[in-house]
Formats: sequence, C-alpha cells, structure tokens
Amino acid sequence: MPPQDEQRRSLLHSSDTEEEAAYDATEKVHIVCAGDDDPALSGGPSSAAGAGAPPFSWRKLWLFTGPGFLMSIAFLDPGNLEGDLQAGAIAGYSLLWLLMWATAMGLLVQLLSVRLGVATGRHLAELCRDEYPPWASMVLWVMAELALIGADIQEVIGSAIAIKILSNGVVPLWAGVVITAADCFIFLLLENYGVRKLEAFFAFLIATMAMSFAWMFADAKPSGTELLLGMLIPKLSSRTIKQAVGVVGCIIMPHNVFLHSALVQSRDIDHNQKGRVQEALRYYSIESTAALVISFIINLFVTTVFAKGFYGTPIANSIGLVNAGQYLQEKYGGGFFPILYIWGIGLLAAGQSSTITGTYAGQFIMGGFLNLRLKKWMRALITRSCAIVPTMIVALVFDTEETLDVLNEWLNVLQSIQIPFALIPLLYLVSREQIMGSFKIGPVLKIVSWLVAALVIVINAYLLLDFFSNEVTSMMFGTVVTGFTAAYVAFILYLVSRGLTFSSWRNLIQSKKVTATES
Repeated sequence: MPPQDEQRRSLLHSSDTEEEAAYDATEKVHIVCAGDDDPALSGGPSSAAGAGAPPFSWRKLWLFTGPGFLMSIAFLDPGNLEGDLQAGAIAGYSLLWLLMWATAMGLLVQLLSVRLGVATGRHLAELCRDEYPPWASMVLWVMAELALIGADIQEVIGSAIAIKILSNGVVPLWAGVVITAADCFIFLLLENYGVRKLEAFFAFLIATMAMSFAWMFADAKPSGTELLLGMLIPKLSSRTIKQAVGVVGCIIMPHNVFLHSALVQSRDIDHNQKGRVQEALRYYSIESTAALVISFIINLFVTTVFAKGFYGTPIANSIGLVNAGQYLQEKYGGGFFPILYIWGIGLLAAGQSSTITGTYAGQFIMGGFLNLRLKKWMRALITRSCAIVPTMIVALVFDTEETLDVLNEWLNVLQSIQIPFALIPLLYLVSREQIMGSFKIGPVLKIVSWLVAALVIVINAYLLLDFFSNEVTSMMFGTVVTGFTAAYVAFILYLVSRGLTFSSWRNLIQSKKVTATES
C-alpha cells in the first residue's frame, strides 16, 4: 500500500473510540468466503505488488446486497411517485428518456457516496464535522435536518393518504399520520434482529411496490412502441418544461447522499487491505446499479400508466397524489381487484419504507454531525419527533386536496434548496487525496461529477426562480426572500471555494517542502 494510504488509514482509524459510529462492530455483517485467508487475494503484505481485488463471487455479492436497496427507496418515495404521475398525465411518454438519464445521474452521485464510505470507513456527516469549521458544519447539519424533515412530511402524508384509501375514507389523514409515526418502533424491533433482517423487510416492501405497479401497468396496457420511443428519443417542449425539471429535481435527495455513505458501514471490511476495499466497491457498485434499475422500472410503470390514461384529457393538470387513486378507478374500473386498492397498496409500501429509511438517515445525520452516542431508541425517537410533530400540524391544517398540493410545492422547493449542501461536500471530499488516498476520483470522473452537480443545481435554481416569481407578491416578502437568497448563494460559494483554496495551499506547501529538501 502506498505510504500516503498508510498514513491516511492510521489517521482515520486511530481516532477516539468514544466517537459516534454508524454501526457497532457486533452489528456488522462479516464477509467470509472460501479462500479469503489467501494473502495473494487480499492485497496484503505477502501479495505481489499491485495485487487487486479477489475474484468475483456470487455468494459475496449476496452478502454485500442490501444497502443499495435501502438507498433506492428514496427514488420510490411518494414525492417521486407524484412527480411520475404528473409527468405522465401532462407530458405523456415524452419525458421517459429524461427519467432514465436522471436515474443514471442519481446513480453516479450514490456511487460517489459509496466510494467515500467504503474508502474511509466513515460516513459523509462524520467527515463534514471533521473537515469543515464548526460554524460551517452546524449550517450543513441544519440544512440536512431541514431536507430530511421536508422529505419525511411528504412520505408520512403519502402513507396517510394510502391508509385513507385502503380504509375507504374511515381513517382520516391525521389518524393515518399517527399510525405511520409508529413505524419507528417497527424499525427498532427489526434492527434488534440484525441488519440482514431489516434489509429483508425492505426487500419485501420494494417487491410489494413492484408487483402493485406492474399490476397497474398490465391493466392499463400502455403502448410498447410509444414507451420505447419515449425512452430513446429526447423530446422537450415549453409546455412540459416544469414537469421535466421536476423529474430531474426529485431524483437526488439530500438525505439519501448522507444515508448511503453510512449504510455501507454495515459490512465488516478490512480497510488496511486495498484489495478488500476494491472488492467492496465492486460489489456495492453492482448492487446499487441493480437496485436503481428496479426503481427506474417501477417509476416507468407509474409514468406510463398515467400517460396512457390521462395524457391529453381535461383533468391531466389536476391529478395529484390525493386524487390519483380515484381517477384511476374511474378510468380503469374495478376488475378482479379494484385498481384503487392496488394503487393504495403500492403507495403505502412506498410511504412506509421511505419513512423508516428517513428515520435511519436522521440517526446517521444527527449522530455524525453532533458526535452523539445515544441509545438507538432515543435517537430514533428524537429524529422521528422532528418530522412527526410538524407533519401532524400539516395534516390538521392542510386537510384538503388544494392545500396539500400547495404544501407539496413548498416541500419540493425545500428539497431543491438543500441539494447543494449534500452534493458539494461529497464532491469536495471524494476529490481529496488526504481523505481518499489512492481511491480519490480521477480528473475525468471529477469533471463529469461536477457537471452533473452543476446541472442539478441549475435545474433546481430554475424551479426556485419560477416558484418565487409566482409566489412573491409583496415588498416585505420579497425583501426577506432576497436576504435569504444572498446568504444562501454566499454559503454555496464558500463551499465551492473551500476545495479550491485547500488545493492551492496544499500545492504551495508541497512546493516549499521540495525547495527546502533540495537546498
């Protein structure tokens, strides 16, 4: 292993044992297969120079499978489903190509998050706490918490809507929120049985979504030709620009970037052996890609069902998460099993799974930024309360279709605002040799990653400008928005410039060392 890697490992793993960690040693899944004790396969001291990762093993792929599917839940939450159905109803099949490429961009970001977590043995929130000044770290924490609360409100409301559908309206929205709030206890119960049991539960929920929306897809019988053309031929018009921006904007969830870098800590990897790190990165890349392919197919089902049923109809612009089930029922009828309930089951699985992963992400974010070593039930209770209390207020105040649509727009804006505060630190950290060692990203990947980040930020900036141009109608409100915007842009510029400043100082220090040595 190169000297800088040895130095980096010792710095990362000699920290105080009392520091917060994503998983205790007893909780991690131990990766063991036949031949693992062969040093030639480990990149260890007795192996040949430059020895790589061990050969591919299906058993090991199975052992590494899990974190990527938990991560993929964020691509299937109720907010994404609402974006899918609106894109299908308003734009038809024409934005399927964008959904595919947006998922690919999301995969790139998540693979960078995996790379950071596996190569360092720490997650994004922990590294932000160490790498940024205390004031900047606290700002990043507050922004991550706000993004998580906004996402959780959408997810809990989505679950509550599903419960209302499945109960034929007997259970009101506020009661559905209370029922959904109990999922943190399910989460705690499952977590006590081990990481693999929790991952199996999420696999069941994803399978439920896949079967529900596949059933809807089969009932709707969309045009296969139009579906393929929509995926292969890029089309964009001024009439569908808002839906296009929404498709890209909702793919990258800020809390999900933090979450994935922590989830990969659930496997016991020897970070002192370069081959083992390479091996983990390879298996996680395969697993994450498979998970997002499945999530893309599910999103594709939802978009095409609504494209087939409502594109070009007078009600296309009025369809939302609240009334989508009723419109589906009116369009496709009862059948063997009413499509209203199929939609409700899929929506419930999406809402429940995403709220539980939201609780999980909240634990990692709070623990990482604040270095809190709390018992799991306490951390889950705190993070769940942060979202459930405002969600309960929302359920009582916004209990009509119109007000829920307005709320959803504001929550989408909140998510869009937070994206740079997860993306920029991630790209900054994975580019640093002091953090990543030989696993830092290369020049080409760095350029592509920053271009993707810039594209996502610009797209979300367009959404914000469009939204506030319609909403800001008073001088006082406009002044407040302008002030917050100035502070927001200044902090983003600080995050971007910090990496450039660090690189400049590092090069200067290195050049001085070389000069001193030569003299």
